[in-house]
Amino acid sequence: MANVKRDARGLVITVAIFAIWAGSLGFLLSRSSVTMPLAFFPVGIVWMTFLYTGLFIAAHDAIHGTVWPGHPRVNTWTGRVILFLYALFPYRKVREKHFQHHKTPGRLADPDYHDGRHTGFLAWYVHFMRNYLTAFQVVGMAVLFNLLHHALGVALPNLLAFWVAPALLSTLQLFTFGTYLPHREPPGGYANVHHARSLDYPVWLSFLACYHFGYHWEHHSHPRTPWWQLPQRWRARLAGEGG
Repeated sequence: MANVKRDARGLVITVAIFAIWAGSLGFLLSRSSVTMPLAFFPVGIVWMTFLYTGLFIAAHDAIHGTVWPGHPRVNTWTGRVILFLYALFPYRKVREKHFQHHKTPGRLADPDYHDGRHTGFLAWYVHFMRNYLTAFQVVGMAVLFNLLHHALGVALPNLLAFWVAPALLSTLQLFTFGTYLPHREPPGGYANVHHARSLDYPVWLSFLACYHFGYHWEHHSHPRTPWWQLPQRWRARLAGEGG
């Protein structure tokens, strides 16, 4: 029983992230934009961006089968539902591209890579987004936006501040700390087979930055380690290097 309980921690954490995201989004979208204190908007944008990032990290763990190890159907459906709610992402496409990234990191066949030494941040980010976005998503999100605004009466400022902006900003957060900084080619060339490095932030900052996804060498070296256990891998590496 102890093993089952321990393995299910990832599922509990994922459910908690989803519940907090859904509850926060519902609360913020239902508030009156006229009577809402002005401070709610910047705070709400930052808060929802952080939760959207966590939502995608949970889907990423589902792709690796670490939301609930040993239960592939739970992982598949968790990833499928979360990615759909995040921005209508097709689970199969994201999964295939992510495994290709792990197979050929920092190489031309890597769907996340775009000449990391010579290409600037913005060009790489645009390439990254174009590689994952589909016409169905763009049209679908536009339709959903109009349904929420015109059919359900959600105020336009609320939609833009708490739904549109956080989803877009979270892609920047994920790209910056999960792709650009870890996989950018250093002046002397890559130093390991994963073509990745870890951002040696303290654990509290690593969590705030991108749910420990900045410990990226650890993720590539141990892809079956869930996001919330990556600090243990990071500490073990530092201890080994120090010894």
